[in-house]
Amino acid sequence: MSATNQALQTSNGISTDYEMGELDTFPKILRHNAKNWPNDIAMREKEFGIWNEFNWQDYQNRVKWLSLALVKQGIAAGDAIALLGDNRPEWVWGELAAHAMRCYSIGIFQDSLHEEVVYLLNKSNATVVIAEDEEQCDKLLELGDEIPDVKIIVYCDPRGMRKYDDKRLVSIEDMYEQGQAIDESSPELYDHYVDSTSAEETAIYCTTSGTTSKPKIAFLGGGNFVKHCSSYLRADPRKPGDNYVSVLPLPWIMEQVYAVGQALIARQIVNFVEEQETLMADLREIGPSFVLLAPRVWEGILADVKARMMDSTPLKQKLFNFAYGLAEKKQDEGKRSWLADLLLMNALKDRLGFTFLKSAATGGAAMGPDTFRFFQTIGVPLRQLYGQTELCGAYTVHQEDDVDYDSVGVAFDTAQVKVINTDKEGVGEIIAKTVGMFTGYLDNQKAYDEDVIDGWMHTGDAGYFKPSGHLVIIDRIKDLAKTSFGVQYSPQYIENKLKFSSFIGEAVILGKDKPYLSAIVCIRFSIVAKWAEQQGFAFTNYTNLSTLPEVYQKLTDEIQKVNDTLPDAQKINKFTLLYKELDADDGELTRTRKVRRTVIADKYGDIIEAIYDGQEAVDIDTVITFQDGSNSRIQTQLNIATLIDSDTNSKSTSSDSEQRRAS
Repeated sequence: MSATNQALQTSNGISTDYEMGELDTFPKILRHNAKNWPNDIAMREKEFGIWNEFNWQDYQNRVKWLSLALVKQGIAAGDAIALLGDNRPEWVWGELAAHAMRCYSIGIFQDSLHEEVVYLLNKSNATVVIAEDEEQCDKLLELGDEIPDVKIIVYCDPRGMRKYDDKRLVSIEDMYEQGQAIDESSPELYDHYVDSTSAEETAIYCTTSGTTSKPKIAFLGGGNFVKHCSSYLRADPRKPGDNYVSVLPLPWIMEQVYAVGQALIARQIVNFVEEQETLMADLREIGPSFVLLAPRVWEGILADVKARMMDSTPLKQKLFNFAYGLAEKKQDEGKRSWLADLLLMNALKDRLGFTFLKSAATGGAAMGPDTFRFFQTIGVPLRQLYGQTELCGAYTVHQEDDVDYDSVGVAFDTAQVKVINTDKEGVGEIIAKTVGMFTGYLDNQKAYDEDVIDGWMHTGDAGYFKPSGHLVIIDRIKDLAKTSFGVQYSPQYIENKLKFSSFIGEAVILGKDKPYLSAIVCIRFSIVAKWAEQQGFAFTNYTNLSTLPEVYQKLTDEIQKVNDTLPDAQKINKFTLLYKELDADDGELTRTRKVRRTVIADKYGDIIEAIYDGQEAVDIDTVITFQDGSNSRIQTQLNIATLIDSDTNSKSTSSDSEQRRAS
């Protein structure tokens, strides 16, 4: 029996250890699945309210035909094929076609602006772009000579495309027809391409988050990616036919792991929602076995639950609070409350689409322990994971029976994690290595040499190990800061506590080299607007709502709740409500919603200066550019609310610092 057959010889067609043997690249695994389970469902896509199904043979055919057509048009091994658009089956088919041709796939976030698209296409020397629709094609065509390497633009959605006359444009259906004709005349050709794919070769160009600068492009090997996905599956198992809903952007490394790697190995069904606005309704229709959502999505779900309770009757609010209290008490004992489940939790999970969840995960940014605890309490089997693009995504996760709200779990069986240069409390820099570890950055050997030392990736994150072996992440080392009185604090930790409030959408903690901590806060418009309407307060838009005195008072109450849980020296003294939401298009957030602190400090320097100069308000006169290119001028005044008298706090902090120095 061959190594491949040994690896896959089980009752359900997949090994219990998920080792793939000779199936060491994605195209080889896909071909194996199509040969052995051609009629099993591999994917679903919702379009016009209907779930369209694609089996493994459909999956294989689309990849085969697309790759054969691209080869005929001159695309060769070593070229880069870019994928630009929202999550949909064609995105994944295009990626697998690239790998079958021994080309590199590179994902570009669908909401990327023109300059971001130019940078990534030219950096990768992409010759082909598989674009979702008219909107994405518009971006590419407007770039003209700025993307000279792009020879072919394959569009997936034909709506609105008839008006274009560009020789690079071709519909994906035309590509399938070309490929099918080649396959019929040379049926052995595609197998030759797949057999030539090598586990040792780079398959994926994956962009890093780019929190401090333009994203780097990491080299990820096809075979190592398969091995890493297998180790993840041993830590959090799946079985054929389990449903996964693809929500997070496919260029992100963790969506690559879930929707591409794990789906191929474990033969999960990947479901693509119609659009982000229908996410929760589509989730409920599918009733997924597994979900991976960013912290901001979990926070949004929590905020929606709280908003619905605001709209409910007093009796229902009391019932909710009673049942949640019962569940929370039992959760602390490691048990479930059957009465709470009967009264509330089962119905709530069904409403959210979480009834059949076997495992749920969050990653990409830190989640506050309060939010984590809420979902665990209502019965969602949520687990926190931790990793980096360079290490093929996550390499730690909570075990099913060992969840710690403050930690990110324990390492996979193929990962090694250390904490070095520790202080007296055991806090230091996290370094790691995994089987899926990257082999370099595109055109940036210097950055690779700085990040990887003696085979270990230096993550730049501060953390420590608990006695239980769980890894705790504190913050980025460069983001850990001290006040002018020497008080060290983690902005991320305090920000996550603030965002547990359904009224707060985003927050940025200030205080580095300052006498006390302050915050720039963005309201969660949907919740605050609902609350304001219930209270009878008139407003016109986000900017107007955020300036209302009553909103300031409400946010003061919310922030004070967080202050009550913090040490005196780390309490928030002042805050202001920003006139707009933080936006990735404005460079304030990364595409995975991490705060770019240097951008915030530079862009809102006048506001920060006003806070620490003791001003009570700051005048704003600025222009906002929307995604469609239109502009809007904003003229308003931001009030600066004081929670703690800065003089009193400074004296207290100074006294504490002197006592520490004396001791």
